[in-house]
Amino acid sequence: MKKTALVIMIVLLSVSYSFAGSQSKAFRIAAIFQTAIEEPWDGVIHQACLKAKKELGNIEYEFTEKIAAADFEKVLREYAERGFDLIVGDAFLAGEEPARRVAKDYPEIAFAFGSEFGPVSPNFSVFDNWIHEPAYLCGVIAGKITKTNMLGVVAAIPIGEVNRLVNAFKAGALKVNPKVKVKIAYIGGWFDPPKAKEAAIAQIEAGADLIFAERFGVFEACKEKGVLAFGNMSDQNALAPGVVITGPVWDMYPIIKFCTEMVKKKAWVSMDLGEWSMMAKGGSRLAPFHAFEKKLPTEVIQQVRDLEKKIINGTFRVPVDEQPPVSD
Repeated sequence: MKKTALVIMIVLLSVSYSFAGSQSKAFRIAAIFQTAIEEPWDGVIHQACLKAKKELGNIEYEFTEKIAAADFEKVLREYAERGFDLIVGDAFLAGEEPARRVAKDYPEIAFAFGSEFGPVSPNFSVFDNWIHEPAYLCGVIAGKITKTNMLGVVAAIPIGEVNRLVNAFKAGALKVNPKVKVKIAYIGGWFDPPKAKEAAIAQIEAGADLIFAERFGVFEACKEKGVLAFGNMSDQNALAPGVVITGPVWDMYPIIKFCTEMVKKKAWVSMDLGEWSMMAKGGSRLAPFHAFEKKLPTEVIQQVRDLEKKIINGTFRVPVDEQPPVSD
């Protein structure tokens, strides 16, 4: 009997230890970025991963930034070889083909990448910053408060995901002010603050009194010239409190949380995660007005809040227009 009891105890201890070990195994997320994480697009993904580490518990997170095109596949493959549970990042342009190639070689790992193209079975999912809805709201504000009826937009590259923000901003402005003209400049890259500043100055000198800063670098020009701006991707008011009215905010946390939960449940499948970037899912919103809450006309704020509610409950749909916009 003593021998039997001892065997049972050893078995129970082994099972208990095994269970505890499996419970303590961390969920591992890796992220790879083509730009520095201070660039808003990749920065939003990075912040979401940090939040997941803090909020979801028992998560390990590693990332590599500023990856050159020639090194993208090598870095991604190294993470895959190390057996991460979820690998995320941006695959636009130079990263598109390498990301899909590596994912195909590691079907047991979940990949979720920013892309303008579709998902690939069984494990490559895609997302994008579907923040055209708050961009439209910024346009409404700009159209209502402009004094010159000339607006400016400084953007990255004329591809779908950028064009739809620019077009939404312009559509919102024209909806409330048909007299508005919009000057649009593309800087030809994702992160070039000096070039963005130069483009903004040219627009201001041409009469623009409000600028949608789709790219980083515009605020310096606005501060120097005394005009107002809209940020993009995150709440950027702290960068220039007297300049930034508000802006579209992209919140990647709902996507990262959803992906993590699906992998943990062993329910991961390739999919388009676009809906998780929409306002209705909490993936995008309009940044706070901060001090501009008291500076903007109350009727403008009320109009924007009413539109927000309609967008979220599905009774107003912001058009998606990815055609290259024409500068006035």
